[in-house]
Amino acid sequence: MLLRNNIPLTYIFGKIKKELLFVIAYSIGIVVLYQNFHVTRISIPITVPALLGTIISLLLAFRSNQAYDRWWEARILWGAIVNDSRSVSRQILSFVENPYDLHEVEAFKERFIKRQIAWTYALSQSLRGFNPRKGLEEFLVADEIAFLKKRKNVTTSILELHAMDLKKALNEGWINKYQQIEIDKTLTALCNHMGGCERIKNTVFPVTYSKYINMSIHLFIVLLPFGLIEYFGYMEVPLVVAIAAFFLLVEKMAVHLQDPFENKPTDTPTTTICRTIERDLCQMIDDNKILEDKPQTELAQVGSYYIL
Repeated sequence: MLLRNNIPLTYIFGKIKKELLFVIAYSIGIVVLYQNFHVTRISIPITVPALLGTIISLLLAFRSNQAYDRWWEARILWGAIVNDSRSVSRQILSFVENPYDLHEVEAFKERFIKRQIAWTYALSQSLRGFNPRKGLEEFLVADEIAFLKKRKNVTTSILELHAMDLKKALNEGWINKYQQIEIDKTLTALCNHMGGCERIKNTVFPVTYSKYINMSIHLFIVLLPFGLIEYFGYMEVPLVVAIAAFFLLVEKMAVHLQDPFENKPTDTPTTTICRTIERDLCQMIDDNKILEDKPQTELAQVGSYYIL
């Protein structure tokens, strides 16, 4: 999502630039014809577009709420991913122990926690349509990368590696059965969060619903000049443009919010969240890695505003 609050007006109105150009040309054409050609002096009661505008406002409000619910659910799921990533790392650090081979256990803990970091980045990249394998070499060992190359679903395969390591820890006696169950519950929760994100990603907002609202807005814009021209004359042009811009911007906002994993400025900031997880988990294993505060190259940019 955009990093700053002061989003430039050029960016905001650039989203509806084509529609505004049409509205300006249409409203100017209507007022010129009305003032210069008596045969085109058609006007309708202002109550007609006013009633239509009220109905459209209610529909837009409902649509915006539904779109925001999708965006907010995505953010809740990623907030839960943060918490459960910290939890599973804490459980691995506190539960797993082997007094006879401290080096092997410490290597096991570090490998497990770095793999969890890789899982968050893979999920973020997968949801946004990028290559989920990109950059995982930094967190995974060679045999894990070779294992993933044989699998199509990277995120599910990483959780499978988690489960295999968990079974190994149980068989080696590094954890007991109760500890294994608790860690497995956290892994199950992570899997559920991933499924929730994929459900949002793969469930398309009803196209007919969006289309009908869009058609209603255009009908409203077409009728609006005829309701205002008798009272305002040439001043109806800025009024029509202002009212149309409001309706078009609200609709565009809903369109953007309804898809929170499409690498748009209104996205859920999954990259920033992944970097937060990486920072916290590296701190847990005393990996003094410094994360550079710069956007990744594959992220979209709007002027000096980056999407994270």
